[in-house]
Amino acid sequence: MAMAFVGTKSLFHVSSHRSNPPAFSFQISHFSYNVALLRSTSLALNRKRQSYSPIRACGLPDKKDDGGRINEPASVSGSENRVSWLETLSTFANNNFLPLALVTGVAVGIANPSLGCLADRYYLSKFSTFGIFVISGLTLRTSEISASVEAWPVAVYGLVSILLLTPYFSRLILQIHLHPQEFVTGLAIFSCMPTTLSSGVALTQLAGGNSALALAMTVISNMLGILAIPFSISKFIAAGVGIAVPTKELLRSLVLILLIPLIFGKILRESFKGVADFVDGNRKLFPRISAILLSLVPWMQVSRSRSLLLMVKPEIFLAAIGMGTFLHIALLAFNALGIRTLAAFSGGNKSVFSKRRNVSAVLLVASQKTLPVMVAVVEQLRGALGESGLLVLPCIAAHIIQIIIDSFLVNFWSTSDGSSNNVK
Repeated sequence: MAMAFVGTKSLFHVSSHRSNPPAFSFQISHFSYNVALLRSTSLALNRKRQSYSPIRACGLPDKKDDGGRINEPASVSGSENRVSWLETLSTFANNNFLPLALVTGVAVGIANPSLGCLADRYYLSKFSTFGIFVISGLTLRTSEISASVEAWPVAVYGLVSILLLTPYFSRLILQIHLHPQEFVTGLAIFSCMPTTLSSGVALTQLAGGNSALALAMTVISNMLGILAIPFSISKFIAAGVGIAVPTKELLRSLVLILLIPLIFGKILRESFKGVADFVDGNRKLFPRISAILLSLVPWMQVSRSRSLLLMVKPEIFLAAIGMGTFLHIALLAFNALGIRTLAAFSGGNKSVFSKRRNVSAVLLVASQKTLPVMVAVVEQLRGALGESGLLVLPCIAAHIIQIIIDSFLVNFWSTSDGSSNNVK
């Protein structure tokens, strides 16, 4: 026992004699620090795994069906259905903001006309119209118009059709007799208007058409249309109903209310790059503001004419809607025939009138009519051709219908192009 102890003591003595005691103690402490670090890391990982453990809805365990799939609780699937419905409604509202705004304005005017009459008394319609065309000038991008120079014969036909030929349809419309006759007169005025400010260009882009050509026809026809509208109304409509329209006063009013705000907005856009960048960066915001301003005008007009509107029979209003539908289909057929005829006389398949992109642009733009200009014209007429609300109401329906019909037409073109590509 003593020998063993002595051996052990000598062993420790030799060991301590061969090693450096401070270094040995440093190694022991470093080793114990690593052990403590590993323990703390292990505890942290265990806590993290516990924190990511799945939470069961309603405290119920997952149940599996015969195929081994987990059945979610009814509350989870119900909330997902509600979210999907909300997303669907939001998408529908975003895609159809203008029609919904117009319909809402008409409905509010019929339901509670007192506020609309008060707004009309303080000339809110003039301010809203001014704002609409300032926004139109701000959003007009003319940098691509030079790209349409190649297709200038198509642009000339489109302008002639919009400003000179399609107003003749107003005489055919005036041959129809309804009560109230303002429904017919309003659609006749609508046929004398220039093309839409945004819908034609947007649908041309969706159809893969020549958007630069569509933009050129839109800008030029609305500029010239403000000058041509008084003469068209005086020649085709006022003479047809036996009423004299003050052409010079109407022209002056349209220049002040429509042309000057449009030019003012365009000058702002071209003069300040920051304004153009801000407008281009908010391409969805400004059309919605314009749609809200536009919906204020029929709201006030319908509020003012509510007593007369309630006297109209539903079948009469449906007949006016049918007339608006027929008008747009007739304009599409007329322009399609005109394009086909010009293509046959100017080179056949090699003609600029035979190019698919040019055809879709001119057919869509030349067959649509703008509602904001029509509303502004009716405001300036001050009841010379009938009650404002009765004149505007069928045109709101016609405006919505033309967008719906052209959307189906664009979808048909897209489907046909896709099927032909698949065949190739």
